[in-house]
Amino acid sequence: MSIFADADLTCNDFLGGRVRLYQPVKGYRAGVDPVLLAAAVPARAGDHVLELGCGAGQALLCLAARVPGLRLTGVELQAAYADLARRNGALNGQGIDVIEADLAQLPVSLRQMQFAHVIANPPYYRAGGHSPAQDAGRRVALGEETPLQDWIAVAAKRLAPRGYLHMIQRADRLPDMLVACAGRLGSLEVLPLAPRQERAAELVILRARKEGRAEFRLHAPLILHKGARHERDGESYQEEVADVLRQGAALPWPGEKRPA
Repeated sequence: MSIFADADLTCNDFLGGRVRLYQPVKGYRAGVDPVLLAAAVPARAGDHVLELGCGAGQALLCLAARVPGLRLTGVELQAAYADLARRNGALNGQGIDVIEADLAQLPVSLRQMQFAHVIANPPYYRAGGHSPAQDAGRRVALGEETPLQDWIAVAAKRLAPRGYLHMIQRADRLPDMLVACAGRLGSLEVLPLAPRQERAAELVILRARKEGRAEFRLHAPLILHKGARHERDGESYQEEVADVLRQGAALPWPGEKRPA
């Protein structure tokens, strides 16, 4: 895939304008998923964060907007999106070390590094499990080519002791994620994301820790929207979700105190 021309891009605001992103007019465009993923990460200034499959840099830049002083590294398979991630880092005053590589063939330099946090928003659909998109970039972003267990295996290897993995994925992929963590990561927690009250969770955020020993925790779902159904034009996000999406707030897990 060639590098995107300026005419093929739009520039969009995230976090109420705190983050600006170039995205392709045709291709994979970020929604709320990478924003929620970034908000769930308890990073601190000075931490080194790796994103597997960083795309145009949405999650890394949303995380950096909330937590200053991070070191950011992204791995991206597609050259055009790797270029966008670099451009978006510069646009937002953030240096992202973007490595164009396949997860199965990471360069030696990266395989010698460890990270306090690894984050990932892997393709949601198993190979052959959905109708493929016509656009090549969107097809790669949504359709699994590298098995999900390999994403978690790579993340576990790159984590420093006691480091955290955060991954957002479709709820029906949760069994695959849990199996892949066995023997690699512990202290597993799952936060389901349900669109509305009395609706099944469609997505989950997995939190796992290297050398973690705490018992597995399945939390009550985070309800994204107010009301039982969509009844009017415009947004209907719950207040704490709107704070995440529009104000760049952290997403506190059940039992955690919301940061001031």
